[in-house]
Amino acid sequence: MARKKANYPLIEGLEITTLAAEGKAMGRWQDVVVFVPMTVPGDVVDVQIRCKRRRYMEGYVVRYVKRSPLRVEPFCEHFGVCGGCKWQNLPYEEQLRFKREQVCDQLTRIGKVSLPEIRPCLASAQTQFYRNKLEFTFADRRWLTREEVASGAALEAAPAVGFHIPGMFDKVLDIRRCWLQPEPSNAIRLEAKRFCLEHGYTFHNAREHSGLMRNLIVRTASTGEVMVIVVFGADDRPRITSLLDHLAEAFPQITSLFYVVNTKLNDSVGDLEAVCYRGKDHIIEQMEGLRFKVGPKSFYQTNSAQAYELYKVARDFADLQPDEVLYDLYTGTGTIANFCAARCRRVVGIEYVPEAIADAKINSELNGIRNTVFYAGDMKAVLDDAFVAANGHPDVVILDPPRAGVDEPVLDVLLRAAPQRIVYVSCNPATQARDLAVLNAAYRVEAVQPVDMFPHTHHVENVVKLVRR
Repeated sequence: MARKKANYPLIEGLEITTLAAEGKAMGRWQDVVVFVPMTVPGDVVDVQIRCKRRRYMEGYVVRYVKRSPLRVEPFCEHFGVCGGCKWQNLPYEEQLRFKREQVCDQLTRIGKVSLPEIRPCLASAQTQFYRNKLEFTFADRRWLTREEVASGAALEAAPAVGFHIPGMFDKVLDIRRCWLQPEPSNAIRLEAKRFCLEHGYTFHNAREHSGLMRNLIVRTASTGEVMVIVVFGADDRPRITSLLDHLAEAFPQITSLFYVVNTKLNDSVGDLEAVCYRGKDHIIEQMEGLRFKVGPKSFYQTNSAQAYELYKVARDFADLQPDEVLYDLYTGTGTIANFCAARCRRVVGIEYVPEAIADAKINSELNGIRNTVFYAGDMKAVLDDAFVAANGHPDVVILDPPRAGVDEPVLDVLLRAAPQRIVYVSCNPATQARDLAVLNAAYRVEAVQPVDMFPHTHHVENVVKLVRR
């Protein structure tokens, strides 16, 4: 028996009053919160509800009754469909203001700790073409927008190279121009698509697990170097060679050209070999005279210029002295560790991913840094009292954990080690606030600096300086 279709209401004249989490905006209807994506405060809209829960509803705009004076024209033709850059319709100053408010709300409401005046969110000098890495997906048929379907026109089921529609693993929006990464990113993607179509290459079908072309990853460095990684669904050597040779000839600025063969049912390639087909096996990023080697699987902050600003904040908050020992926990490829090494006696870095630690060691060698030491392993297993005794008591600790925050056993070790200062860098102020509540008995928050790493999105990095009471 078919499930009965829900009869969701059409709400007329809903006023959008504020921004909300995850890039949404919201209003209230009969004392119920209504989330409406792609709107801004001051909009008055008719909303078709598509999801109804006891405490909230969510819908989409069917008509603008009145447009907010805050609203600006989005610059990307794919705005509202691809799922990225959800705040293009909001002035950048308003984006920064809300990101600061978001940090203030979460640290206050969740952390419940005493806070100094939270500084204004540090703006990104570049708000377009700021990313150094993008991953595109091939699909055998492109996603049709709601407007295209409503038009009733006969539409061709053409292939796509672009981004996944949010929440849909098998739906891909064909991208004509993306404003996130500098050239030659767009040109490489479009030429790869053109060549593959002209020469009869099959595109991936995620449901049938078929098709040769799967993914295209482009990395661009501040030094001008370019890395391209093409992911194929089969080891079809003649076609692999033909495409890579064509890309190398068409784009001589590509300094590192790789391919990966992925026959798995998912798109992850971290466990697969990346074969260097032409050029170097890495590109070089540069920051304050330091050089960082970035391989095909290396993690590096995706906004290079703003990463420098973020690291300067962390280093200033650390207030390192020449005789001090710094622990850089969740060190990744050792970027912060190497960035701070000249200011202290010794740096100890810990990271879960062994390949990242190998990169961290190489980056120290590349820059002639001899006062760093790095360990690979699960933070809970590596960092204990015996580790602290063997590696020296930390005077300062810098934390840059994943979105889930810091595990409680790690916080327990830190409380026993009792460093003078802790600098907590977070991409998720909610879990950061939770961890600050645990540290609050022994540490006071001395400074808070939000940093905008991803303009036109709701994401915000936050740096907190903690000083032992």
